[in-house]
Amino acid sequence: MRIMGIDPGIAIVGFGLIDKQGSRLVPVQYGCIQTEAHTDSAKRLQMVYDATVQLIDTYKPDAVAIEKLFFNRNVTTAMTVSQARGILLLAAVQKGLEIGEYTPLQVKQAIVGYGKAEKKQVQEMARMFLHLSAVPKPDDVADALAVAICHAHSSTIQQKINEVHKR
Repeated sequence: MRIMGIDPGIAIVGFGLIDKQGSRLVPVQYGCIQTEAHTDSAKRLQMVYDATVQLIDTYKPDAVAIEKLFFNRNVTTAMTVSQARGILLLAAVQKGLEIGEYTPLQVKQAIVGYGKAEKKQVQEMARMFLHLSAVPKPDDVADALAVAICHAHSSTIQQKINEVHKR
């Protein structure tokens, strides 16, 4: 199973593609989509959409895992990230992909085993799970890989539940 993890944003969208081979997780590709700050927001959203579709077409994931938004005090930022998240979900749905959505708490629990883990702990565990020599930068990329790993763990649990229900 190939999973594309996404850390949504408007300036930087982190992405990470991993293959789940049994219990083994193998990194395929990771990086970020960046848009210029002084570009019209509609144009930035189009750039995010086009780049996401290109990634999906190139790497052909079976599933997309995306982080749910954590709303902080900056409503303007939350709104633009929400718009970008909608564009990212649209790209995945149009390609007929399975979608998993995870809160930051769920990602932390899946990766570190503790829902209040520090961001650096999550990123270091993602590096270790994927046997990378360093934590990918910027942080959005490491976060996207963590979301993909979370989905890999969640899909394993879901498969086991489905098997029990089939009996």
